[in-house]
Order: sequence, then structure tokens, then C-alpha cells
Amino acid sequence: MTTTEEAIIQETAAYVQELLTGEGSGHDWWHIYRVWNNARHIAAKEAEANLFIVELAALLHDIGDHKFHSGDETVGPRMAKEWLEKYTLSHTNIEHVCTIIKDLSFKGAGTTSEMQSIEGQIVQDADRLDAIGAIGIARTFAYGGHKNRQLYDPHVKPEMHDSFEAYKSSTAPTINHFYEKLLLLKNRMHTHTAKEIAADRHRYMEDFLERFYQEWEGER
Repeated sequence: MTTTEEAIIQETAAYVQELLTGEGSGHDWWHIYRVWNNARHIAAKEAEANLFIVELAALLHDIGDHKFHSGDETVGPRMAKEWLEKYTLSHTNIEHVCTIIKDLSFKGAGTTSEMQSIEGQIVQDADRLDAIGAIGIARTFAYGGHKNRQLYDPHVKPEMHDSFEAYKSSTAPTINHFYEKLLLLKNRMHTHTAKEIAADRHRYMEDFLERFYQEWEGER
């Protein structure tokens, strides 16, 4: 990257940190920080990726998450565009970042969210890696508590949502989220690097769930 691009990245990081520090649902600055690091790690293995686009999209991907704006998917891309238009960036680069943010979210087990660029695939992989493994487990329960959801109810079965609207409106217990999203992510990674990391994190979640059910029944 050029010196100017590096300066934009640092200013963007500072902006996002100020905006999201202290957020309590698992979508805080430290989530962004981890996704940013994940994305840089993956991009280092993908020689054809534009690192500037990857870093901007990773940093800005959650500044207007639909979950906190009544399901409105346009808020995030709009906020990102407003921020990026402060700089002398090309229309193509701004639109590329905003498209990645628009298409990033998981939209339900029965839906697909295709990424057209390698940069988008890297950022989506990086974000999904932060949704699984030990960090993913912690974030899942943080979000469940934030939304005042039950921990687990064996009478409420997971639902494989066939639309984004159904997925967004779900109020199921937190454990169901593992089956409705988290355990599906391993097979939805794009890059070889993310697939390797995801396999290990996936096994950790399986071990956690096995232990959870044992403790639920008083077996351990």
C-alpha cells in the first residue's frame, strides 16, 4: 500500500474504535480488530488480493450492522460510503468496499450470500472465523444475553431458515444458533487458509456442545 492508503487505514481504524468501543453484544471494536487481523492474515496468502480494499472492508463492515438498526441492511454500506467519500478515493474502490459490506452477512441456513471478489471472500471468511471457535462461543452467549434470549430449551428445535427475514426475526434460544449458523460456517469458507483455521475451531464447538449437554443432564 501507499503511504496515503496506510494513513487512511489508520484513520479509519481510529474512527471505528471510537464508534464501537464498549459495545456489549460481541460486535464491539475488538471484534473488528480480530476480523481485521484475520483478514490481513488470509490476504497475505492470497497474492492477487487488494490489501487496501480488504482492510477498509474489514474495518468498516459492522459500523451499521442491521441487527442494531431494525434489520435495515442499507445502514452499514451508507455509513461506510459517507466515511470513505471524505477521501480522494475512486468511485470504483468505494463501491467495492460498500458491496462487500452489503453482501457480508450470513442470511440463513437455506440462503446463500455470494461474494464476487477475492477481497470480499477474504473479509467474509475473516468475519465468519470470529463467529466460531472459543471466541465465537463467547460472542454467541454475549449476544444472546444482550437480546434477553433463553440459554437453551430442549423443546425448541433449531430451524434452518430459508430467508433472511426469517433468520433476522428468530428469537430462538442461544444454543439453537450453533445449528442455525455456527456449525454451518466451516463448509462456507472460501479460502484455503480460512478452511484450515475453521476446521479446528469447528471441532472446538462440537466438543463444547457435547460437554454442554452432558452437564445439562447432570452427567458430568
